[in-house]
This record gives sequence, structure tokens and C-alpha cells, in this order.
Amino acid sequence: MSKLVPVFDGHNDFLLRLLQEPAARAQIWDGTAGGGHLDLPRMRAGGFAGGFFAVYIPSPVAHDHPDYEAIMRNPPYSLPLPEPVPYAAALPVAMAMVGHLKWLERQGDLQICTTVAEIRAAMAAGRIAAILHMEGAEAIGPDLDALHVWHAAGLRSLGPVWSRPTAFGHGVPFAFPSSPDTGEGLTPAGKDLVRACNELRILIDLSHMNEKGFDDVAALSDAPLIATHSNAHAVTPSSRNLTDRQLALIAERDGMVGLNYAVGFLRSDGMADTFAGWEPVLRHLDHLIAHLGEERVGLGSDFDGATMPQDLADVAGLPRLLEALRAHGYGEALIARLAHRNWLAALERVWGG
Repeated sequence: MSKLVPVFDGHNDFLLRLLQEPAARAQIWDGTAGGGHLDLPRMRAGGFAGGFFAVYIPSPVAHDHPDYEAIMRNPPYSLPLPEPVPYAAALPVAMAMVGHLKWLERQGDLQICTTVAEIRAAMAAGRIAAILHMEGAEAIGPDLDALHVWHAAGLRSLGPVWSRPTAFGHGVPFAFPSSPDTGEGLTPAGKDLVRACNELRILIDLSHMNEKGFDDVAALSDAPLIATHSNAHAVTPSSRNLTDRQLALIAERDGMVGLNYAVGFLRSDGMADTFAGWEPVLRHLDHLIAHLGEERVGLGSDFDGATMPQDLADVAGLPRLLEALRAHGYGEALIARLAHRNWLAALERVWGG
């Protein structure tokens, strides 16, 4: 059996799973609980070397809410944006999720990393290299004091919005077919947040941000433009995917896009239903590479946060993905770049050496 190629991943929601089942976190981590897409044994089996671990605040769900998953399996659709989550409500949830990440670190097989040197050292030692990431900045107030507290706790990546408004800007709704041009851009507090993240060298994640917000970040930020888990709008015209104009800006700014495995953002028909084979994945990768270059594309799974393709049902399927890339004609050097080298190089451009 060939040696596993290490994979560094742009996005997962494993901490949300721990938040929802805190009493079972030991069993979730060691794999005895089953279910989900991630646990330590399957990470080892798949060559998962690390990635961005998201702190995401779930929206309150009414007992009579529509079946959004069923709606997304039958496009066209345009789901309403959830209501904003107040800072006071978000803060304890975010604290609990970071507490779970700190607990994972104490188990000895994962390390929270704040520099690329730490990521490389963790990978060399066989530990999962974790970046503390916020998907939506609800746990940060407009005065930005909490941003500095979270930075001191290890935060090195932040998306100002998930797909709902915050004090800082506006996310795209889940809609197909739809442009990402769905509303207003950054608020004044959002522009202050971008400036502060630049000063602290916190990566600003453009995934989930609408087009005007994307453009505001591009105008304000002096850092590379990064979308941790997004796909190509020209292949799948979902509001969550990036247009060729946006890809051109990311390439111009020497940024990075991580391919999202969520089926609704991969399938050309926008249907959020699983599929067999690799054709949608390869179409997106070919398009992203054509527009960004081989040095600015990586993987951004959305494991434990979305429906996966049948042949990539969980993290243990990563070697099958890489084998599909070989069969498609990608060479070993390109596969290594897509799997981990491009992410580490992009982080060096954002964070420094």
C-alpha cells in the first residue's frame, strides 16, 4: 500500500458535533460512538493531518420550521436568512466550543497551532494540527475587545459572517440558482474588524460572504484573499460559490480557495443530494485551477457540516479522492500541493513565516 499523502483541510464542523453531544465527546473522538465524518481513527486512516476547526453558533430553530434539507434537494430554492444571534447569546456557546478544542489538545493527539512552523512540527510528530477558526463573528462585539481575547486564546482565522447577518456584514442565503450579489456589504464595524484582523494577522475567510462584502474586504485588506470552503459559481450557480470575477481577484491577491465537498455546491443541478463518482468534484477542481493556478487551490471539506458524496462519505475516504485525482491526470506534485502544501504556503503569506 502506498504511503498516505497528508491532507490539510480548510474547514470542518467537528466542534459543533462535540457541542451537540458533550457527554459523548471521548467516544466521538476515539471512534467508538460512530457516525459523523470525523474521529481520530478515521483521520489517521485517511491521512488527515490537520485543518481549520470551526467555531459556529447554531441558529435557534423553531419547532415548526420547514424541512430545509428537503427543500435543497428540490431546486430551485431560496431559503430565508436566519435571524442574527446576539453577542451575549453567542459568547458562551463559542466559549464551550473552544473548550472542546482545548480538551482535544489535552488528549495528546491534536495541537492548536498559531504559526506555520507549529503546523509543520505537529504534522511531523503525528499530531493533528488544528487552526482555531470562527465561522461568523457573533462572539465578537462591535467594540472588538473580544477579538483580542480570542486572538490571545489562539484564534488565527475568522469569517465575519456565516449565512446570516452579523454586526459586521451580511452572508449569502442558501439559494440556487443565485448570484452571490444578494445584499449590502460590510458595516462600519465590519470594516474596523477587517483592519483589526490585518493588524493581528488573523486570516479573513470570505466563504459565506456576499459579493459586496467580498469586494469591501478586497478593498480594505492588505492580506491575501482566502475562501476556506467554496466552489466555482460557473460550474454550480449557487449563491455560496465564487464567480470568475471573484476568482480573478483572489488570484491577483495571491490568495487561496479550498474545495467544499458539500454536494449541493458541487452538483451542477444544485441538488443537495449525494452522488456516486467524482465528475462534479473534478469539474470544480479543473475550473478553480484554470482560474487560480495550481498554487492557489486546496481542499475545504465541510466535514461534519454537510452532506458528502458517496465515495467520500467521511474522512477515511480521502485516499480515494487523491486516487481519483491521479486517474484524472493530476501529477504527484500537484496532488501534494492540493492536499497540504498550498494551504501551508497561503498561511505563511497571511501570518508571516
